[in-house]
Amino acid sequence: MQRYPAMPDARARRAFLQTAAGLGALVLMRGGHAAQRIELPLPGGPDGRELTGAFAGKRQMILQRTRPPLLETPFSVFDEGVFTPVDRFYVRWHWADIPTHIDPRTFKMKISGHVERELEFTVFDLMQRFEHVEIAAVNQCSGNSRGFFQPRVPGGQWGNGAMGNARWTGVRLKDVLDAAGVKAGAVQVQCEGADRPPVADAPNLKKSLAIDHARDGEVMIAWAMNGQSLPLLNGFPFRLVVPGWYATYWTKMLQHVRVLTEPDTNFWMHPAYEIPDNWPRADMKPGETGVGMVPINRLVPRSFITKPVSGAHVGAGRPQPVRGIAFGGDTGVKAVQLSLDGGKTWIDTELGPDHGKYSFRQWRAHLTLPRGAHTISVRCTNSDGLQQPLTSNWNPGGFMRNVVEAVTVLAV
Repeated sequence: MQRYPAMPDARARRAFLQTAAGLGALVLMRGGHAAQRIELPLPGGPDGRELTGAFAGKRQMILQRTRPPLLETPFSVFDEGVFTPVDRFYVRWHWADIPTHIDPRTFKMKISGHVERELEFTVFDLMQRFEHVEIAAVNQCSGNSRGFFQPRVPGGQWGNGAMGNARWTGVRLKDVLDAAGVKAGAVQVQCEGADRPPVADAPNLKKSLAIDHARDGEVMIAWAMNGQSLPLLNGFPFRLVVPGWYATYWTKMLQHVRVLTEPDTNFWMHPAYEIPDNWPRADMKPGETGVGMVPINRLVPRSFITKPVSGAHVGAGRPQPVRGIAFGGDTGVKAVQLSLDGGKTWIDTELGPDHGKYSFRQWRAHLTLPRGAHTISVRCTNSDGLQQPLTSNWNPGGFMRNVVEAVTVLAV
């Protein structure tokens, strides 16, 4: 984590607003949807999805849902670099009532609950008062790759593109909580965003972290990603960043932080976003009952081949480049390996630069393949020794898929 001093107010405003889209332009949609489609074959169909560029601040994205917006990153983007472009970064909202215009000069985040003093901050207050920090971290939806679950489960039928990697800039949540004066006896910190349900009596989205986790110095309130202000669709003017944890905790448009003296039992902690209590597998059998469940939490390792793509023709009998990305989950990447025999034997790859333990890490290798069809599998081992499994998990939420991925190519 890099650190920077607090910025004088005038400088902070200029730096922030120079990369913002402009206050009047912060609207969700530009107009109608494009008619282009992309192949996204899922076991239960459909085999394709619509591509759209109709959402402000975003180039062509895979449209999973219009309201609330669910936009998936086309997988080819992950071959372009280790950091996901802001205008191709996936979007996932829970409730359809999302502010379509936010003035960062007046939008405030409140700190309340079991604290010595209640406080409110605009984004410029945070910039001026607290030390700035930056961390590279993967933001991955809990249901990324849900569309591959068999039997199929309800929810957004994502491919593998409900994830992204960015450098996040902001302030430590710990410093903000310390300014409010957390009292003895605090057990959790609950975070709430500005989106609201469209029907009466539905619960606002609220997620909680243990007090020690919230104050670990890594959890942060970020106003920028990859050197740009957050797009409205990704949480403008600031959002929570919880490195190494699933994105359900990364509250967008952070509006209220409450310090609690009792464990949070609201709907979004229980029963929503719960997994079988056998981390890292989060696995159970369809129809199984009596399974202990816990709130989803830490990321698990994943790796992907970005080139060649499945179905590609490659040269036979001479070294062919293979490359991709990996992340270790809640810790760093130790190794990425390839297999040509279904996981019986593994070949080490060369790892690219390390941007921090929570970041994507690129890898590469060269394979010499005889003529014919070949399946290339990829496996990540993280710094704690945890490896991706050869068999996929299943749970009714469609959460935490991290099975070994593979592509099939034809050497000619």
